[in-house]
Amino acid sequence: MKNIARTFVVVLIALGALLAYTGTFTVDEREKVLVVRFGEIKRAENEPGLYFKMPILDDLVYVEDRVLLFESRDKPVQVIDSRRYLVDTITMYRIVDPKRFRESVQASLTRAEDRMDTRLEAALKATYGKRTFEAALSIERATMMREIRDQLIPQARDLGIELIDVRIRRTDLLPEVLKSTYDRMSAERLAEAEQIRAVGNERRLTIRAQADRQAIVLVSEAKRDGEIIRGQGDGERNRLFADAFSQDQEFFAFYRSMQAYAKSLKGEGTTLILNPDSEFFEFFGTGKFKSRSTSE
Repeated sequence: MKNIARTFVVVLIALGALLAYTGTFTVDEREKVLVVRFGEIKRAENEPGLYFKMPILDDLVYVEDRVLLFESRDKPVQVIDSRRYLVDTITMYRIVDPKRFRESVQASLTRAEDRMDTRLEAALKATYGKRTFEAALSIERATMMREIRDQLIPQARDLGIELIDVRIRRTDLLPEVLKSTYDRMSAERLAEAEQIRAVGNERRLTIRAQADRQAIVLVSEAKRDGEIIRGQGDGERNRLFADAFSQDQEFFAFYRSMQAYAKSLKGEGTTLILNPDSEFFEFFGTGKFKSRSTSE
């Protein structure tokens, strides 16, 4: 009898321990828990702590309470000028309504991300389709990301999800059009370089023509001024010679002859063949200047 009572107590203890184990659960700060009985959501526990449930009858569905990320790669888009690109995005979201999340996608993150990814592709096409590729690389990039996020928010809300942000990580050309685009950009740069070179040559020719014209003008003016000064100098020289000639004609004739001798007999080995009675030898020997000097 004692053995039966002891066994009964052990069974009760084991049963109590089993009920305590299967009838309690904990929720930590990284998750939320749905208590489901026969497929029906009975309640949601959103705060960390220890909770009770009906053993065997109740099932638990754990839902992430952290900020989650999913990447969307190589989404094809076409901009307003018909060029096509591949876009990569990162979406940040948090599950804020576990009940709706369970009802809409069976609490499956994969299903939720697939549905958001489909809507994201449509939002990317709509947003890029209104702009050029240059706009996607400019300050409009932030505006585009806000537009994409706003288009996703209604569907995310229907899934019990709060959409935090959508970021465009990469925008690249399709491989098949990358080469043609590069060739076109190279041709545009070459054409621009030729245009700049043509403008530079035109300016060079203009500047050179102006410089040549200015040089001609300056040289002409310098020659004119030089001739004027030379004429003035010759006139002054002739005036001085005339004054000297009027004061002493014989001395002036002697001076001019000395200059003629100096120029004619310049250098070594100079030979002159002249008549001894030539006027050139007027002041050699017993010429006029000698007799005049003696008389004086």
